Amino acid sequence: MTPTTEPPDLRFPIGKRVPRTSHTVESRAAAIQTIADTPANLKRAVTGLTEAHLDKPYRPGGWSVRQVVHHVADSHMNAYVRTRLALTEENPPVKPYDEAKWAELPDAKTLPIEGSLAIVAALHERWVHLLRSLPADQLSRTMHHPEHGNISLDALLEIYAWHGPHHTAHITELRKRSGY
Repeated sequence: MTPTTEPPDLRFPIGKRVPRTSHTVESRAAAIQTIADTPANLKRAVTGLTEAHLDKPYRPGGWSVRQVVHHVADSHMNAYVRTRLALTEENPPVKPYDEAKWAELPDAKTLPIEGSLAIVAALHERWVHLLRSLPADQLSRTMHHPEHGNISLDALLEIYAWHGPHHTAHITELRKRSGY
């Protein structure tokens, strides 16, 4: 009998995010370090790509590499603002946004990626500095998302420790499959 393997799920090259049930000093430090590493890893993933490469979808029916890079900037800006709101207000409401519609806006589909790479780098510098300065009890502060309920900063850390590598892997896996 010949063993069979299922084709990889191109939507989740590093797997689906599995929420943590508890947070430790070590897991928080690892999540923050992953967030700190995201800008360099994302930039490395797109280095040397041509305009044609940037406009290629990472999977059939998926966003282009260009849209992925702009999405990371959009999403991480929202997360940074949500972090600051949770630290300065009691369980503040946060506004959802339609990321698919944002990715279809003209800037996300046509603008060079350098601006979004610069946003991610500068934003992460501030965000990581803030996160590393917080005592552990501050990471239990929450925000209220109308679709997901209360979300702690610990949970937000875990989401974004997955989110950056998830989208970076979309690009690196496309490069492997395409040979560039």
